[in-house]
Amino acid sequence: MINILVIKEMKDSMTNPATKKSKVILFQGDSITDGNRGRDEDPNHILGHSYAYIIGGKLGNERAEENLVFYNRGVSGDRISDLYARWNEDAISLQPDIISILIGVNDIWRMMKGEPSGVTDRFERAYRHVLEETREVLPHTKLILCEPFILNTGAPAEQWSEWEAKIRHYQGVVKQLSEQFDTVYVPLQDAFNAAAERAEAAYWLWDGVHPTTAGHDLIAGEWLKVVLERGLLNN
Repeated sequence: MINILVIKEMKDSMTNPATKKSKVILFQGDSITDGNRGRDEDPNHILGHSYAYIIGGKLGNERAEENLVFYNRGVSGDRISDLYARWNEDAISLQPDIISILIGVNDIWRMMKGEPSGVTDRFERAYRHVLEETREVLPHTKLILCEPFILNTGAPAEQWSEWEAKIRHYQGVVKQLSEQFDTVYVPLQDAFNAAAERAEAAYWLWDGVHPTTAGHDLIAGEWLKVVLERGLLNN
């Protein structure tokens, strides 16, 4: 009788959408991800208005039968060390199947502005801590690392050569970490560079850092292209 019940429960989970295990996709990062997201359970605002909202809306509609669940835990102003400090409550505890991370520009910003919080560059070591801990505690969770980006307008334009050198360094760090930890890597800088040939830089990143609506759609498109090509949602 026990075996029959177990088999029935397994069949129900495969045929009844209400009993399927939902695949949880978590977006993590700073204000670019945050998108002024809601801090309560109101589904009309919970994903904010960033690329996470665009991705969640498209996949949620096209794959409704798969019961995808989307979380946005981006926090405006965060550096990678801030992300690591809240990783237990805003990542590990959610038990996500997929974690997407876009972070880095605030680390540069603090250094460029000479703020006390930017005295030392903790980007690589803190990023590595995040990935090491995630691999240890959530070994089956798939990781997506998004390339940080800037354009030559707004704050970066004031000290462009320094900003460009630092962002290129961070981009190299993220790509190297992606290879070391066998994650999916989403390149974004080239896409923004190409977009800036179509319309001025501020059309995409209004202050050289934060995306406009068009910029968020560009990020979402690149993310979806890479993630779907790699088949991350198929398992």
